[in-house]
Amino acid sequence: MTPLGQTISKVQRPIRFTVEDANNCGWCFNCGPGALCAVLNLTPAEIRPLMGDFEIKGYTNPTLMLDVLDRAGAQHRQIYRSDDQKGRIPKIQYGLMRVQWGGPWTKPGVPMRVRYRHTHWVALRNDNQDVFDINATCSGGWIKASEWEFKLVPWLIKESVPKGDGTWWPTHALEVTP
Repeated sequence: MTPLGQTISKVQRPIRFTVEDANNCGWCFNCGPGALCAVLNLTPAEIRPLMGDFEIKGYTNPTLMLDVLDRAGAQHRQIYRSDDQKGRIPKIQYGLMRVQWGGPWTKPGVPMRVRYRHTHWVALRNDNQDVFDINATCSGGWIKASEWEFKLVPWLIKESVPKGDGTWWPTHALEVTP
């Protein structure tokens, strides 16, 4: 499925899994495991043993993301961290970015754990020129950053973030060496 029926261009070096693999793997394969597979060049079956207690929670928080990278033996470093500041996407040669979707859950005084339910992981490469999003798997997963930001993100917010206000910003960025 592509946003609003628009064609999204494919980027070289596709991922090692298909939409069918993601949908039929038998566990909740979503944005966190998907972004990890893209960065570590793994399949859903190969990433699952590294995901720890993922299936209990159904989401990948920053701590779990770092734990999985450690279990995979991937060198990594956090290059950006912010919960309250609406910043620009940090330049990443190759790595992961956690996105916060804006909405009533990001208002002052709302507990941080409520915000965590409205986040999304993507992978980045080539100084942010390419973005992997699990929602673009039908187009090879890796798409141009401008298509992700101006086509896919608005569609994602509309389709899967009820009460979202249309804003988003990075909360974490991890440079990764697989």
